[in-house]
Amino acid sequence: MKILLSAILFSFLTSGCTKKAPMINEPTTNPATNPSKGTGNFTYLALGDSYTIGESVKQAESFPYQLQGLLQAQNLTVANPKIIAVTGWTTNELQAAIKSENLTGTFSFVTLLIGVNNQYRGYPLNTYKKEFSELLQTAITYAGGNKSRVFVVSIPDWGATPFGKNSGRSTQTIASEIDSFNAANQEITLAAGVSYTNITPASRNASTDQSLVADDGLHPSGKMYAEWASALFPKVSAVLK
Repeated sequence: MKILLSAILFSFLTSGCTKKAPMINEPTTNPATNPSKGTGNFTYLALGDSYTIGESVKQAESFPYQLQGLLQAQNLTVANPKIIAVTGWTTNELQAAIKSENLTGTFSFVTLLIGVNNQYRGYPLNTYKKEFSELLQTAITYAGGNKSRVFVVSIPDWGATPFGKNSGRSTQTIASEIDSFNAANQEITLAAGVSYTNITPASRNASTDQSLVADDGLHPSGKMYAEWASALFPKVSAVLK
């Protein structure tokens, strides 16, 4: 049973973007990288993985779209987010995808949340540090060189979810490794003079509150994403006003 659950968990973390729980080895598409259709005075680039696309919840419930909604409610007209993210991406895969997008111009603000799949696959922390630093500089470039318009979000703790608890891995070990990756990305972010939002402690409430977990038993629900959007909102709105 543990082997089966581990295989299923791996498919959730590494399969391509889809709004339903992907089957193992099922071909998937990536609608999250399609150009934004909404328009507004401000533009938003969201970089990441499944936590950015909102795997297993409706698009409107993902944290980038909920953040857009909060800003629009304050008369800050933000276009639909331009999202470059796929479930399962590691830092190097996000780097490659950004290059292939050939984006032109800059954005009013950028969010970056990446690293859970580096941790899950057991990739070296030093490699993550290097690639995260490069991604952060890329985010700053797409924010027009304005560091105040880049917002890094910490990695949530997937070990607190039902799938995490049944993955065959120690939840304590998962938590410790997530903390190590977050310590690294926080240090790099703050040293660069960029905003850092730590959602990890609250993500661990999923251990006792099932309403914070999506139907797939692994990813955040719209309710948890709302918490992330609310945490980012005052920081983003302050630089846009």
